[in-house]
Amino acid sequence: MAEPIIMPRQGQSVESCILTEWKVNVGDQVAEGDVLAVIETDKASFDLESTAAGTVLALFWEADDDVPVLANVAVVGSEGEDVEEFKPAGGSSPAPEPSPATEAPATEAPAAAAPAAPVAETATSVASPAPAASNDISSAGVSAGVSPRARKLAFRHGLDPETLEGSGPNGRVIERDVEAVISGRPRLSASAVSKARDGMEPPVRGKGLAGMALSSDMKEPGAIEGAKVEPVKGIRKLVAERMIQSLQTSAQLTLNAHFELTSAQAYRKARVDEGKSKISINDLIAYAQIQALGAHPELNAHFLGDRFAVFEKVHLGIAVDSPRGLMVPVVKEASDLSLEALSAEIKKLAIACREGTIQPDDLSGGSCTLTNLGMLGVSTFTPVLNVPEVAILGVGGIELKPKRNEAGEIEYAEFLPLSLTIDHQAVDGAPAARFLQTLVSLLEENPGQPLSTTNE
Repeated sequence: MAEPIIMPRQGQSVESCILTEWKVNVGDQVAEGDVLAVIETDKASFDLESTAAGTVLALFWEADDDVPVLANVAVVGSEGEDVEEFKPAGGSSPAPEPSPATEAPATEAPAAAAPAAPVAETATSVASPAPAASNDISSAGVSAGVSPRARKLAFRHGLDPETLEGSGPNGRVIERDVEAVISGRPRLSASAVSKARDGMEPPVRGKGLAGMALSSDMKEPGAIEGAKVEPVKGIRKLVAERMIQSLQTSAQLTLNAHFELTSAQAYRKARVDEGKSKISINDLIAYAQIQALGAHPELNAHFLGDRFAVFEKVHLGIAVDSPRGLMVPVVKEASDLSLEALSAEIKKLAIACREGTIQPDDLSGGSCTLTNLGMLGVSTFTPVLNVPEVAILGVGGIELKPKRNEAGEIEYAEFLPLSLTIDHQAVDGAPAARFLQTLVSLLEENPGQPLSTTNE
C-alpha cells in the first residue's frame, strides 16, 4: 500500500524547510529508515528518512524548494499504485502522470494562439535555417509591444525581444531598441547566434576575427570568466538575508573597550590547582556578560518597532562556526546557571552545531548574543546585530598593551578587546557604555563571580 512521506516539523517555530538534495530517484527501492533527502531549516541541516519500505513512486518537490512542514514530499509503495491522492497543493515536481491542471490550458488556448501563427511564419522565413530556434521564437507568442522589424532583427542576433525595454509609443520595442543592444555586444558567429537563442550570453569581446564571438566564447547567464559561479542557497542564503535585514532595520552603533586578562588567567589557574573543571576565557566572558545584563536589563531586550520587550532572564546566544556556516544556539535561562553549568551547556551546543545534530528550538529565542573571533587571530571587529535583539558582544584576540603599575612605572600586560554593538533605536550610548564598564569591572576584579549589589 502506497504511503506518503511528509516533511517533518523541526521545532515549534519552523513553518517550512528547504529541500536541498534528493538522495533517491523515482523507481528506486528503499527500506524503512533509508535517507531520502537532505533538508535545511534557517539554522541547521537534517536527513529526511523513509517511514516505509518499497519503491519510490513519486517525488513532489525539487531541490532548493521551500517545502511547508507536514506536506507530502514523496510516496513509497508498490509499483503501479496510484499516487494522485497524495499530490501536495504547492509541489513543484509533477507526478508521473500529467495532471488535469497542465492539460486545461492546451484546450483553452487555440483561439489566443491562432493570431501568432502568421508572424511566427514571417520570422522563420527571414531567419537563417534553425528549426529549433524558430520554434522557440514562435512559441514565445507575439507581443503587441514588439514591432515586426524589431522582432526579425532580434531573432537574427539571438535576442529575445520580449526582454528588451522599449522606447516606442506606449513602451513598444522598436528596431532602434534592438540595435542599441546589438551595438553594445560583439558580432556573433552563426554558431554563437544559435547559442544566444538558447539563452547563452556573449562576452564583451570574442576570440574571433575583429572580436567576433565564437561558439566557444558563449557562456551561461551569470557566468564570470575565471570564476566558478555557484548559487547562494541553504543556510548561507538565509544568513545573507538576515544580515542585510539587520542593517536595514536597525540603527547600529558599536562601542569598544579592553579588559586586562591578568585576573581571569589567575582565576583559571586557581581552579585547576583546586581540581575543578577547566573554564575557558570565553566561558568567563559569557558569565560576566550575563551578570552585567542583569544590572543593565535594557540591553537584554528586543526592539519591535512600536514595542520594547525586556526579558526577565538572560537567554544567551553563542555564535558558533560550523561546517554549514554560522549558527547561534541559545543557552536558555542562562542567568539561572552556575559558571560550571554554563560552560558545559555552551560546549554541548557548540558540538551539536558542528556535528549537525542541533535542534531548531535550540537556535531561537535569544535575548542577547556573544561572538568571539579572537581564536582566529582577529583583533577587533564590528558584530552585526541578531535582530530583534538590541545588543551583541564581540570578543577579539589578545593584545599586549602598556599600563601603569602601582609604583607608577609603565609595564605591559595582556588585554582582550570587547566590541559592543547596540541598536541605537532602543539603547543610547551612555547606558551601553555603563554596561561595558560593569563588564570590564567583573572580568578584571571578580572573574567567575556573580555581581554583588555593591557592584551595581
